[in-house]
Amino acid sequence: MQALVLEPDRKLNLRQIELDEQLGPRDVRIAVHTVGICGSDVHYYTHGRIGPFVVREPMVLGHEAAGTVIETGSEVGNLHPGDRVCMEPGIPDPDSRASRLGMYNLDPAVRFWATPPVHGVLRPRVVHPADYTFRLPDNVSFAEGAMVEPLAVGLHAAARARITPGDLAVVLGAGPIGLVTALAALAGGCGRVVMTDVRQERLDLAAKLGPITPVNVHEQSVGDVVMQMTDGWGADLIFECAGSAKVAADLAEPLRPGGTIVYVGMPVEPLQLDIVALQAKEARIETVFRYAHVFDRALALMSSSVIDVKPLITATFPFEQSAEAFDRAVAPPPGTVKIQIELG
Repeated sequence: MQALVLEPDRKLNLRQIELDEQLGPRDVRIAVHTVGICGSDVHYYTHGRIGPFVVREPMVLGHEAAGTVIETGSEVGNLHPGDRVCMEPGIPDPDSRASRLGMYNLDPAVRFWATPPVHGVLRPRVVHPADYTFRLPDNVSFAEGAMVEPLAVGLHAAARARITPGDLAVVLGAGPIGLVTALAALAGGCGRVVMTDVRQERLDLAAKLGPITPVNVHEQSVGDVVMQMTDGWGADLIFECAGSAKVAADLAEPLRPGGTIVYVGMPVEPLQLDIVALQAKEARIETVFRYAHVFDRALALMSSSVIDVKPLITATFPFEQSAEAFDRAVAPPPGTVKIQIELG
């Protein structure tokens, strides 16, 4: 089949590739319709690796996907040909200790789309376990379905934060993950979100998504803004979504005593935390790695219009222009958030 293939020399080719995927009894075959470009896809394209995961062989990119079921295995009863679906891209070992404890996202043996050596889904068809395939509600489009995967990260982060209704949250970084985390925090009960970035166009978009106060950190101090809003008390929650070692290392100031920090972004460099400053506030620190058990919740929130991800989809390319879409993602114009590719 034709697919968008990242070669070991970091060249992108829309070319034929042979992928032998047999349909098992608990699998479904899906005609892929829409795929979002993730930051990890871009990083593999520009660097050829993320940590220990190195592109040594040709690899199909893409893991944020929605499509239509075209065939089902003999033991699949909950999905049928013609069903519109989105797919959770990580397939764990169901018998692993992590999976049996409900933490399947932490299974060391998980096979995750577009993570070497596992192929992704920027191709016409894919075989996937029915247990990790979710039917789209009638009022949720393919484009929104392909946004469930990044939204799942934000929802997982909101759950880890243990939000109390009315909390004030700070979200650092107005990229795709920061924006969906802000939406998830509001859906989870936060009364207001303060969002920071250096890109004014993304902050302007964030301000239209709900009770979100944008802070351009080139012009304002987020600590000053938060202290003014809380009469010097501080934010209940801080979600670090920028993935910046410098930003992530200095979060004690805007946090209230007893507040919570959730690390969502993944800095390339190690952090040097001021533990004493965090101890002085008895700060609780949570970390996030992907997500678990949230796709159905994401779809429920989308279907009920509690969360609207459509404003985050800022560019759509046809499959034939996949390479151009990735070049746009490498150097996005101002205001670009999520770029998607339609296979049709």
